[in-house]
Amino acid sequence: MKFEFDKVPCLTKDEAERVDNLTLAYLGDAVTELMARCLTFSQSGGSNGDLHRKTVGYVSANAQSAALAKILPLLTEEETAVYKRGRNVKTHSSPKHTDPTVYHRATGLEALFGYLFITGQNGRINELFSVGFEGNDGSEVK
Repeated sequence: MKFEFDKVPCLTKDEAERVDNLTLAYLGDAVTELMARCLTFSQSGGSNGDLHRKTVGYVSANAQSAALAKILPLLTEEETAVYKRGRNVKTHSSPKHTDPTVYHRATGLEALFGYLFITGQNGRINELFSVGFEGNDGSEVK
């Protein structure tokens, strides 16, 4: 099978509803990581180590949970339902250095971004990412 990034298979909302919540979070984690990497690269350049540290400041559970607090009031009913599905999923591992509530909120955000990605709503991802991470300079959010 040939993969082309600009032709990611978009699912209907009904099809996306049947995707496992952890699978949505898995994909959303990659979406968030790619956006954070592109943002840190475009803002600063710098060494790979500097880029990595700044990217972690966007993709950590703490940073994602803080971003979620900013965007939660902006979510549609459908988006809120997807977020809650991801937040409430039972994971097979527990976070070592993060409060479980923060971890579950971040998982919910990742599931939302995964859902938006597979349903072809990239503009909405950009909008929510911009609002959620506005003011974040890549410093770790505690």
